[in-house]
Amino acid sequence: MQRSMTRPGNHVMKSYETYASMLFRIAMVHLGSREDAKEAIQDTFIKLMEKAPEFKDAEHQKAWLIRVITNHCKTMLGRGWRKREIKLEGAEPVTADASEDWELLQLVMALPVKYKTVIHLYYYEDYRVQEISNILRISESAVKMRLQRGRQLLKLNLEGAEPQ
Repeated sequence: MQRSMTRPGNHVMKSYETYASMLFRIAMVHLGSREDAKEAIQDTFIKLMEKAPEFKDAEHQKAWLIRVITNHCKTMLGRGWRKREIKLEGAEPVTADASEDWELLQLVMALPVKYKTVIHLYYYEDYRVQEISNILRISESAVKMRLQRGRQLLKLNLEGAEPQ
């Protein structure tokens, strides 16, 4: 009897290699902490191993992973200990290419969860409105409204941040 050369978890490892950096960016937008983002990714892939869902294609799997990590981040944000967390001054920030990019990313991270999720998926992950609607399981009009309101909040924050 010949053994299979592939281990049972190889599909999870391949998924990790393919999607981990994208999931990390999504988690960072929600949580703002590298450690929390890493924990969210770990929990997302554990759920992938435990549930072992059947996917129609790679896009279906990607959408499932985005939905799982988004929901997990919301759960993490709702935990009581996180509300009592004290931010350390001088903690290492997420690196961005330019200081303007970093400032914008901070403003996006400060948005309410429902706005920063659609803003991130639309502008940073290049998803279309219809795709975001499918991933988050909300209507396209809800996605458009959240994008519009998120943009308005960002505009207000950007105008308030500039010296006059």
